[in-house]
Amino acid sequence: MAMKHETNVPPVHATSYDAADRARLADEAAQIVARYPDPRSALLPILHLVQSEDGYVSPRGVAFAADILDLTPAQVSAVATFYTQYKRHPNGTYTVGVCVTALCAVMGGDAIWDEIAEYLGIGDGETTADGLITLERLECNAACDYAPVVMANWEFFDNATPQSAVALVDDLRAGKAVPTRGADSVATFKEVSHVLAGFPDGRGDEGGEPGAPTLQGIALAKQKRWTAPALPDEGARRRTRTSSQEESR
Repeated sequence: MAMKHETNVPPVHATSYDAADRARLADEAAQIVARYPDPRSALLPILHLVQSEDGYVSPRGVAFAADILDLTPAQVSAVATFYTQYKRHPNGTYTVGVCVTALCAVMGGDAIWDEIAEYLGIGDGETTADGLITLERLECNAACDYAPVVMANWEFFDNATPQSAVALVDDLRAGKAVPTRGADSVATFKEVSHVLAGFPDGRGDEGGEPGAPTLQGIALAKQKRWTAPALPDEGARRRTRTSSQEESR
């Protein structure tokens, strides 16, 4: 049964940060800029920094990034609208993505999507009325060895089923510490955005070793004694390039 939901309401955007928040963000932005020889190169992590504060790339976040990097708001917005990981509307506390690319789809991804979309009562890119879950259709999670896969804030949930996906969103909405294949629990969207801005959260050592499905290719290659061709030495590569160039003239 679908849960009750409301249609997405246009957000009321704050126009600026207060003095304390701006000073804190400016300090972290300065740390980001210091990593790059050209300040403009810091735009991507600064957009993640803005998301860690507002939960999306807000108008005030665009203005902040433009001011810090001496860019125009249009230049910042052009980048923010190019990459799907930057959200232009308030995102849920948890982004739950269902892979619907070919392999996951035939393994059950389409059925998972149908079930969870109906259960939450929202569609692709929409957020539940309580602001906790944003639902996304994903094109390949790069985890085909565990298909079908669901992600929550970019943490993997392998060999998913419609039932396990519903249980996942129920646990997230209930505030439970949900373990993942990697991290011990799913961080919030804002917390993950802060990490993506370049500020470690101290959880980098969480997670185990690769599982058997991931290592199956290596195991099969060893069993069959398959090897890759040896690379030619540098001299041979240069002679090949020179020969090819001469032939093309």
